[in-house]
Amino acid sequence: MEKFSKVKAAVAAIEADVEKFYNAGNAAAGTRVRKAMQDLKVLAQEIRAEVT
Repeated sequence: MEKFSKVKAAVAAIEADVEKFYNAGNAAAGTRVRKAMQDLKVLAQEIRAEVT
């Protein structure tokens, strides 16, 4: 359950950058979003491996 909490926290942490990228066209925020989404992918894969 700890990893799932990390996923939820990561999504909450990038919310502001997502808004900056999509609403204001801030390219630097987009870069931060891409990095955070990659980290989310890794966490999701770890959770997936535990579940199966």
